[in-house]
Amino acid sequence: MKGGHVLASLPAVLPSEVFETLVKHSAVRIEQILSKGHTSPDSGWYDQDEHEWVIVLRGRGRLEFDDGEAVTLDAGGWIEIPAHRRHRVAWTDPDDVTVWLAVFYRDPG
Repeated sequence: MKGGHVLASLPAVLPSEVFETLVKHSAVRIEQILSKGHTSPDSGWYDQDEHEWVIVLRGRGRLEFDDGEAVTLDAGGWIEIPAHRRHRVAWTDPDDVTVWLAVFYRDPG
């Protein structure tokens, strides 16, 4: 058994985005992502084989989709992103650490 606290020991300085896998299983993967003014690379979109359910636990961030839709999430806001829906992180709060919790999963079968 393992455990922790996703809001404990947040770094004051965050030169690059931090991705930490908290749980990994054949059917699901849960990641904690820490951002502070970080965005996705200009040249890249996330295009994942897995569905993604993501919630912001602290801070704010904006996701953009390749069809032009944009969604801003603040603490408590969540979204479900279907597999292969191309998206990117367009903005995160530059003054505070944004804590994301992302759950990746596949269709059964």
